[in-house]
Amino acid sequence: MLKLASWNVNSLRVRLEHLGQWLALEKPDALGLQETKLTDDKFPVAEIQALGYHCVFSGQPTYNGVAILAKASSFRAIDEWTCDEPRLPGDQKRFIAASLTTLQGDTRIRFINLYVPNGSEVGSEKYSYKLQWLDALRLRLEEEQASHPLCCVVGDFNIAPDDIDVHDPMAWQDKILCSKPERQRFQDLLSLGFTDSFRAQSGAENQAFSWWDYRQGGFRRNQGMRIDHLLASDALMKHCEQVGIDRTPRGWEKPSDHAPALASFKL
Repeated sequence: MLKLASWNVNSLRVRLEHLGQWLALEKPDALGLQETKLTDDKFPVAEIQALGYHCVFSGQPTYNGVAILAKASSFRAIDEWTCDEPRLPGDQKRFIAASLTTLQGDTRIRFINLYVPNGSEVGSEKYSYKLQWLDALRLRLEEEQASHPLCCVVGDFNIAPDDIDVHDPMAWQDKILCSKPERQRFQDLLSLGFTDSFRAQSGAENQAFSWWDYRQGGFRRNQGMRIDHLLASDALMKHCEQVGIDRTPRGWEKPSDHAPALASFKL
């Protein structure tokens, strides 16, 4: 069984201890991190390796930043990794992809990690940028999916795909994260041959959130959204056994505002 995960840590420097605790508890085989907020020279490579994980990363100061962690006891060294996608607008560190080969069975998985722009508010320049970014991403994922049958796209998508993924759909109707164009872009990605693993495996009526605002007691009141996703290619989804969102780290002291999302595959 391979356990794949995604977690927006909202500053790896601040959350490094939480990451170590969570890796020890859940032992994911591969993990995509978002909002590491570190330049590459400051990335804690030695600390990650001491936890038993290979790592590759792409970062910048203060904002954004993505990384892939792969358990050394599960996978060979990470290869074919890249953070280069010239079609994505701007020069923000939001994309990283790598190939992971299992030590047992030589199963090869393409693991893609994203931090999709937030978009600020509908109609803004940042919103237009977000839609352009998602359009460019679709082109890249179409190529990745065609080249790698076993493909998993994880990350903070900053999109709640449906009303069931929002604590108060009426309040958020046509607002950022929930607007029709954003949701359509998400469906466009699925149309390439990907499945929203959580929704498919847990059922249409299962409401669970992965992000809660720090303000107004969002977590305590469970006023959240499901915006962190693991999209599995059709060939990979056939092997999906279990999905979930681990709320535990969100309740720790000085937490990230996101909780890890997970999916396990019997390969």
